[in-house]
Amino acid sequence: MALTLHFHPLSSYCQKALIALYENDTPFERHVLDLLDESVRARFKALWPLGKMPVLRDEAKDRTIPEATIIIEYLAALYPGKTELVPRDPELAWQTRLRDRFYDLYVSTPMQKIVLDKLRPEEKRDLYGVEEAKTALATAYGIIEQEMATKTWAVGEKFGMADCAAAPALYFANLVVPLGDTYKNAAAYLDRLMRRPSFARACEEAEPYRKMFPG
Repeated sequence: MALTLHFHPLSSYCQKALIALYENDTPFERHVLDLLDESVRARFKALWPLGKMPVLRDEAKDRTIPEATIIIEYLAALYPGKTELVPRDPELAWQTRLRDRFYDLYVSTPMQKIVLDKLRPEEKRDLYGVEEAKTALATAYGIIEQEMATKTWAVGEKFGMADCAAAPALYFANLVVPLGDTYKNAAAYLDRLMRRPSFARACEEAEPYRKMFPG
């Protein structure tokens, strides 16, 4: 098989790449990484020295593609399918990329700050940093609440790369800072994302690892 995804099912960025693959039924080989295993880590770093997941390997073209956004861009360009992950229309394309970055930088990043702090020993926790992250998430939630008042998906009526980013970002963020009744449009958007078959499949596959998520 030409494509191999090196990933872990519980990683939000890995789920982002998985959603894109599942959306278009793209054939690929799954390589689940246990980076706590030194031998696995060493082999993975030989493939991608930074050691960050996910990484897509395209043997047919002898290419190694890191980073979830770049993986999706690569799939959209070279392995397109029924779901147009990155619109050909320039106006929609830049809006898609903007919202992709928004969910990565302003939802995933503060969410991960909160989650990683929970994994630290209590005496090494960063209470100030966590409060900053919660404030940042609240700001992001407010933007999403306003935008999703009039849209089905992140860039309108068609599912795309930005929604691949939004699904795991919002899912995990909601676990640490619940949307509740304050952000009803954002919560409705998350519900639509969770009912999307591609993300539902990624969530189901992550379930055996769910106990690793703190809190």
